[in-house]
Amino acid sequence: QVQLVESGGGLVQAGGSRRLACAASELPFSIITMGWFRQAPAKEREFVAVINSDGSVTNYADSVKGRFTISRDNAKNTVYLQMNSLKPEDTATYYCAAVALVALPTTAPMYRYWGQGTQVTVSS
Repeated sequence: QVQLVESGGGLVQAGGSRRLACAASELPFSIITMGWFRQAPAKEREFVAVINSDGSVTNYADSVKGRFTISRDNAKNTVYLQMNSLKPEDTATYYCAAVALVALPTTAPMYRYWGQGTQVTVSS
């Protein structure tokens, strides 16, 4: 059974940093594109970042570009999201997602597997 388990969420002050991790199991991780999405209350789930299977190509939402970094460790079947210079508007539940595609999709319906989410709250 495929599992994606996020960790690292919590409460952080504006301007601070947080690193999220997503551990995958029962997936051929080294050929899987991984993405991060987030969803704030009463808002739609939105794309944050995506990374290709070997970590050589990434893409970011404009709202996080220059502040967030996605990376992966295929030996550990884990993808990370380093979040710096956090703002209150970054407050959301963060989800990792996986799909076996060469492309780097930025829309949620393109992803097949999802984690349960981890809450990040940025206080002002």
